Amino acid sequence: MRSSRPSVPSSYGLHPAPDGANLLPWTWAEQRLLSARNYWVCSTRADGRPHAMPVWAVWLEGALLFGTARESRKARNLRRNPEAIAHLESGDEVVVLEGRAEQVTERRALEAYCAAYAAKYGFRPDPDDTSTITFLIRPQRAFGWSEAEYPASATRWTL
Repeated sequence: MRSSRPSVPSSYGLHPAPDGANLLPWTWAEQRLLSARNYWVCSTRADGRPHAMPVWAVWLEGALLFGTARESRKARNLRRNPEAIAHLESGDEVVVLEGRAEQVTERRALEAYCAAYAAKYGFRPDPDDTSTITFLIRPQRAFGWSEAEYPASATRWTL
């Protein structure tokens, strides 16, 4: 991931980061993505209204993976329009991912997800449960900052 300063109004007090000064490394974001318990997934309804819902998820091989009921609102939204945002609960240690949701169908990836999920939450999803669907969101762009160092730490990462 390439890091840079996000483009925001000058009233936010952000200034260009000379030579990458004060930008957070991608490893900072990945540490938070690995350790978070709850994540918010945002999708778009057919009529254009936004939809946000918390999920349990795992950060695995550069993507956020989560399961949901196949006929849940978020699953229907993501099947129709895969553009998605996922973010952590914290407003102090912020990580926001923008990307496309993809259904996970490859057996090895499903097994890796189920194992990581079981290790994290103490419950192993059944990869053969046809009433659920597993998605991954691989970020194309991400944003992060630490409240303790804001606005100097505000960082945008792009592929």
